[in-house]
Amino acid sequence: MSPSTIGDFLLRRLREAGLGHVFGVPGDYNLELLQQLEDGKELAWIGTCNELNAAYAADGSARLDGLASIVVTNGVGALSAINGIAGAYAEHVPVICICGSLPMRSTGQGRRMHHTLADGGDPDTFLRCFAEVTTAQAQLTPQNAAAEIDRVIQAAWHRKLPVYLELPSDIAYLTIEVPDEPLTRTTPASDPERLEACATALADRLRAAHAPAILADLDTDRFGVAGDVTALAERLQAPVAVLNTAKSVIDEHHPLFAGVYTGAGSDPDVRTVVEHSDCLLTVGYRRIDSTSGFFTDALPPDTIHLHGWSTDTGDANFQAVALTDLLPALVKRLPDRPRASFSHPVPQQDRPAGELTQAGYWQTIQRFLRPGDVLLAEDGTSSAGATGLRLPPDCTFVTQAVWGSIGYTLGALLGTLTAAPHRRQLLFIGDGSFQLTAQELSTILRHDHKPYIFLINNAGYTIERAILGRHAAYNDIANWSYADLPKVLAPDTPSTSFVVRTVEELDAALAGEHDGLVFIEAVMAADDAPPSLIDGGHAFADIDYGPRGPQHRHNAQL
Repeated sequence: MSPSTIGDFLLRRLREAGLGHVFGVPGDYNLELLQQLEDGKELAWIGTCNELNAAYAADGSARLDGLASIVVTNGVGALSAINGIAGAYAEHVPVICICGSLPMRSTGQGRRMHHTLADGGDPDTFLRCFAEVTTAQAQLTPQNAAAEIDRVIQAAWHRKLPVYLELPSDIAYLTIEVPDEPLTRTTPASDPERLEACATALADRLRAAHAPAILADLDTDRFGVAGDVTALAERLQAPVAVLNTAKSVIDEHHPLFAGVYTGAGSDPDVRTVVEHSDCLLTVGYRRIDSTSGFFTDALPPDTIHLHGWSTDTGDANFQAVALTDLLPALVKRLPDRPRASFSHPVPQQDRPAGELTQAGYWQTIQRFLRPGDVLLAEDGTSSAGATGLRLPPDCTFVTQAVWGSIGYTLGALLGTLTAAPHRRQLLFIGDGSFQLTAQELSTILRHDHKPYIFLINNAGYTIERAILGRHAAYNDIANWSYADLPKVLAPDTPSTSFVVRTVEELDAALAGEHDGLVFIEAVMAADDAPPSLIDGGHAFADIDYGPRGPQHRHNAQL
């Protein structure tokens, strides 16, 4: 044990957990910690325009790096960030939210402070809010800080979920005794007997199967087992399908990759692979409307469900079995099978020329992709189109199909750029979503990042028009001069902007070499949408509003 201030120990543990940067917004209750960060010079501070965008950025960063952190201030900052933290919880993204909170001597004396509800009530109010959207929480004190900091950070890593720490503003500089040993990102081991029993039971089922298959959800990525899933598929010669939450997690050019499974909306061959398997293994599967084809999925009743720390075979449930241990154990127990492959017929489509349409737009994007790209697709029109792309090897696909908070991807882009500045990054976003978080473009430019930003300008909320209100005023938005914004926000930073209305103009914009950020505003008709978006919008309406809902009015939907 050695002496350390509480703030320095917290920052040290973040570094040891693998973090190189912290996102957030300064406020008087966190400035003392930020000064320690500034003095230490070992973590980079990435200030954002607001706390919500900081949470989105941390989410994007953690998807590539495995863990990320934000720093906010009491009340106003914390509640600004909570939507983004809730999204991280829904999407299984480990983000450490550190809130500079009220000084202990003020709460101890019952003083009413700013950035509170000023009702003399419970000082735990905001911690209780975050308890609903995080997996672990702590209010740090000089007595518990050394233990609680480690407990909470490890919980984020083990469970792949966000956590919340409150650091009172008057204790960051207090000295306590802290462990000398570094913090390591370790995974608890499985119970040996449970692992053996589970692996044996699954191996017996798989050996007897004639048509085994695997269906991967987002935990395949969060627990870092994509390679193990691929190895198991190769041992079994079993096709692998993914949900839209796990797009790019399995190499889409691998001979055993089947495609994206979305229930009744899936390609018929993908449906056959999943629904007719006599031994289907799912990895992290959660049945959610937006990932199951609006509950039109039809998994076999004897499907085996693998989760981060447990496995369910229907007739048995195995606890204390880590996914990271189980998959390699299965590979060792199973014999090789004769080599197989899953065909990927590429439809021959003539790319429409002239006026830019959704069809021509996404066909052009398909040609533009290259191995190693990071793609971020905003929920709605962009994700509907981008999910249909066949990604080159080593790409990363970021979307928020479960939480679906519009505007997420622009903030997340700052995070992915910070985590992987060496990779080419492409953002696909709509005009309505962009308006929610547009100011973070200035931070991206401030740090001289060089992504491609593809913005669809189609005069409003297209996914909502597909659900309800095709011509309703509530789905209209102001028409900004989007392509001018990079120069407005950062006039001295190199960037290039285009407004394209035809396929030929889009081709020309993509053909040149560019030295900085590239912003492409693609103008399209308001009624033009990918077919999957229209089908999904109608399904949303039927689930949300029922058989007597207003969606049944004439011309109420795209």
